[in-house]
Amino acid sequence: MADSPRDDRTTPTADASGASGASGASTLAATVLEEEARREAHQAASEVIFADELLPGVKSEGISIRKGLQMGGGATTFVILLLLASLDELQTAAITVLAPDMRDTFGVSDGAITFIAASSSAFVVFGAIPMGWAADRMRRVPIIGWSSVFFTAMVFLSGLATNAFAFFWARFGVGIAKANTIPVHSSIMADSYPIGIRGRLGAIMNGSARLVAVLSPVIVGGIAVAANGPGEVDGWRWAYYILGIPVAVIAIAAFFMKEPPRGQWEKVDVLGESFVEEDPLPVSLDAAFSRLMQIRTVKTVVVGFSALGFGLFTVPVLESLYLEERWNLDPLDRGVTVTIGGIFAVFGLLYVGPKFDRLWREDPTRSLKMVGICIGLGTLFKPIQYAVPNVPLFIAFGVPQTVLFIAAFAMVGPLMQSIVPYRLRGSGTALITLYIFFIGAAGGGLISLLFTDAWGPRVTALVLSVPTSMLGGWILYRGSRLVRHDLSLNVQELLDEQDEQRRLKETGEVPALQVNNLDFHYGPVQVLFDVGFELKQGETLALLGTNGAGKSTLLRVVSGLGTPRRGVVRLGGRTITYTSPQLRAALGIHQLPGGKGVFPDMTVHQNLTMGAYVHRRDKADVAARIDRVLDLFPDLAGRQGQRASSMSGGQQQMLALARVLLHDPEILLIDELSLGLAPTVVQDLLQVIERLQEQGQTIIIVEQSLNVALSVADRAIFLEKGQVRFEGPAQELLERDDLARAVFLGKEGG
Repeated sequence: MADSPRDDRTTPTADASGASGASGASTLAATVLEEEARREAHQAASEVIFADELLPGVKSEGISIRKGLQMGGGATTFVILLLLASLDELQTAAITVLAPDMRDTFGVSDGAITFIAASSSAFVVFGAIPMGWAADRMRRVPIIGWSSVFFTAMVFLSGLATNAFAFFWARFGVGIAKANTIPVHSSIMADSYPIGIRGRLGAIMNGSARLVAVLSPVIVGGIAVAANGPGEVDGWRWAYYILGIPVAVIAIAAFFMKEPPRGQWEKVDVLGESFVEEDPLPVSLDAAFSRLMQIRTVKTVVVGFSALGFGLFTVPVLESLYLEERWNLDPLDRGVTVTIGGIFAVFGLLYVGPKFDRLWREDPTRSLKMVGICIGLGTLFKPIQYAVPNVPLFIAFGVPQTVLFIAAFAMVGPLMQSIVPYRLRGSGTALITLYIFFIGAAGGGLISLLFTDAWGPRVTALVLSVPTSMLGGWILYRGSRLVRHDLSLNVQELLDEQDEQRRLKETGEVPALQVNNLDFHYGPVQVLFDVGFELKQGETLALLGTNGAGKSTLLRVVSGLGTPRRGVVRLGGRTITYTSPQLRAALGIHQLPGGKGVFPDMTVHQNLTMGAYVHRRDKADVAARIDRVLDLFPDLAGRQGQRASSMSGGQQQMLALARVLLHDPEILLIDELSLGLAPTVVQDLLQVIERLQEQGQTIIIVEQSLNVALSVADRAIFLEKGQVRFEGPAQELLERDDLARAVFLGKEGG
């Protein structure tokens, strides 16, 4: 690249030293910019965008609700879930509308009752995480049934509470039980019914819930007024007694729903067939959350709704307090004001459901854009509503924001059901719930507790809702550009799963280990790009490459110590991408880490005993395992009482390898076996590796020495800057002069 005129200029005061320094800085800057350009090019190349026709539900033919329900095996599941979600609104309205009466019964302040009401919504988060975890691992029908039974019991206990403390804990129980309606209901709905009707089913579900919600203020307010005697305020208790009865009836019916196959409709729409993975492995919550937060649309929704949560749960209670203080409305009147806005929202949802399904078929990015627009427009009415002089105008300006907000929320559920990989649907909904409730609802409740008494409910409601809602709506609108890429990742995973299923049927060949389409990031920096390979049973594979090529990172991903942004890892044909490191170890994946792998202050025997800790219940088995590895390392047998720190580096490496071999690994991962060791010690270790190979051990070895790696490896993979540059028989690598020199010299040869 030619220098610009500015680069050729000199100044009278510039000396040779200064010129040299400027040149060095210029060279460094150019190198940094070049590396950044390469990194961005790698990332751009890793963007996966399939044609719209391949995206789940996009460019497909529309289907009627009736046909969709028939395809899903009937309406029973939908009706039961609809009733459970709708009846939940009754008890939710009770604490919203009757908050002033509860405040008087318990003798607490406005801030305290607002905090309890908002926190009771936040309590859902404590149940959402285990519910989401269970929804991805277990049958969902029993979870829904037993959760509904427990929910009924907690609703009754809410009415029996004798003080604010007891009421607080009853609401805690309600929140835990209610949590199943978010991750578990969403997961089973998505697997029960086709993609083409998810928007309409979501709208009907939300519409039914809203209809009950708009009626419930009148119902609970009427119950409270009817039950109150002269000068009494305890009639609110009867709302909980009465409303718990229908929930109990539906809870029993929930046990008779059918359990649908996971991901069946994505498979049918994208692949043209549905198949079930045999004996699927349980999903690790940690790995699930890690993967989900790397899905950019999911991250957008999480951040956006976290902002919305500050006003979402607190403002309805503040509004009820404001209506009582400003216009002295009783529970029934307050219920009527909420009901009117909700009725319009129900009619709005009749339009939203078909609109979502149509938008999704035409352009899925517009779905998330519409969510952001609805939230932003709805927020504009809030300041006007709290500035009006009378109740009719307060109701009138509340209607459009209620309609727009409910329309937005109705679209988010079906959208996330398609964005989140089908294996992680429960965890995905739980993750969003975690941020919305824990950050938003709890944060909003805490602010209300601290400032409502000083600011009043009107100012507190505006401060909590307007800026956060505008921010949340903008984040969601901006995030719409990410939808196609994230849907494409799901398609790629489905295609890969189908290819694997077909190969198993046609050939019966099952690799010991399989990695496909793997991308991995450390924060914003991508380290692995579309890495893939297979390892046969009894084979030894060498991972070679320059420093920073991603070799050790790849071993971490296989071990479960890192979760990829995309791609799949399989062990013996079973998907382990989302399983925990502990489960992978139990399945036979064990790694010898680079560097020190021993406890230096322990003796050799103590190191081995600690290494076999997971087998401690069978002392005879532990002793047999230790004897077996000592046969492989006779030098260690005579040093069992010696502290590990007093041994040479080679002896410590032998001990570290012995500790790994205690577990009879199916796949042995070795990171830098010969690093820093003398040639004679390396030869001893290689003899052990050769004995393991004779026994049929499957091995992946990361090695700095090309000679060492090729002396034991059947095949080799050369990684450069996170990409596979060579894969084939180990001896063929020697014929690639440029790659061989790159290993020796730490850079590309030639």
